[in-house]
Amino acid sequence: MTSVITGDIIKSRKAINQDLWLKPLKSALENKSSDSKFYDIYRGDSFQLDFPKVEESFSTAVYIKACIKSLKGLDVRMSIGIGNKDYEGNSVAESNGEAFVFSGETFETLKKEKQNLKIKTNDFGLDKELNLYFKLALIAMDNWTTNSAEIVKLSLENPQMIQSELAKLVGISQDAVSKRQKRAYLDEIKELDSMFRQKVSNLK
Repeated sequence: MTSVITGDIIKSRKAINQDLWLKPLKSALENKSSDSKFYDIYRGDSFQLDFPKVEESFSTAVYIKACIKSLKGLDVRMSIGIGNKDYEGNSVAESNGEAFVFSGETFETLKKEKQNLKIKTNDFGLDKELNLYFKLALIAMDNWTTNSAEIVKLSLENPQMIQSELAKLVGISQDAVSKRQKRAYLDEIKELDSMFRQKVSNLK
């Protein structure tokens, strides 16, 4: 079983320089996979990640979103597909299985439904529940400022760091870190992540 995250950059064509988001996107994917055969950036602003740590697929999507939302005026839409992998090719584009089909099918519905994160598994009831939670979480995540997104990104990259250490990293006060984390609803997103991990661990 694996998870496949398919996504694209929203408003990428409005960016003056493609490197503005391409480098942070590549860096985010490299952070989550040490082997480049498990991710691909294609059609300019689209990407796919084959991520075997199924329980971490939501936090990975949150991390990618935080990396892109750290850039002014940009956002990302993503679908998560969880299921079997029938064939592993030399690149993510050559691999296939239900996780890839679920992710691709769901991604095609995002623009129409105006939702920036959805999941599909082989459990319809679970999908319905998780997608409602995602919709509610997106009320916060879609409205992250660049500062909020940056603090989410750094918090996820450095889970052992306390607020005073993150403050030194960014060059702001501990109180400012606390306020940015609260404005980003980071604690609530972490609660959702814990519940997500528990629920998807029951998938077969």
